[in-house]
Amino acid sequence: MEASIFTKQFVIFKLDNEEYGIDILRVKEIKEMMSITRIPKAAHYVRGVINLRGEVIPVIDLRKRFNLDEGNEDDNTRIIIVSVDDIVVGLIADYSSEVVEISSNAIEEAPDGAGTVDRNYISGIGKVGERLIILLDVVKLITNPAA
Repeated sequence: MEASIFTKQFVIFKLDNEEYGIDILRVKEIKEMMSITRIPKAAHYVRGVINLRGEVIPVIDLRKRFNLDEGNEDDNTRIIIVSVDDIVVGLIADYSSEVVEISSNAIEEAPDGAGTVDRNYISGIGKVGERLIILLDVVKLITNPAA
């Protein structure tokens, strides 16, 4: 019996020169960088909180979460607002470029030792033409405090 082939849409963003994707169904909106209020004694990768239309939302610096070198924030820096169940979090990315559709047969399991991101946070590697896109498991990224 053949497995059914389906397509999913992913919001694509960059950290360093790598492309990452988040399931579009988890993305609420994408905001330009804004003022972030620091929180004392928060995890090293939690930049702080933002006030988005009256809702206080924690913001995770993905560069720190993935142990990457600090980048320079500029006009392209974005906060991707994602939702997992009742948890809403902002993720800082260098640049958010597009939405792409990837078919299930173009997604492979991440090989061991692939990239700098903890493999637990990767749901797969998507192939779009010559591009390889690291697909993140936002549920694990947000709900797993380790790393």
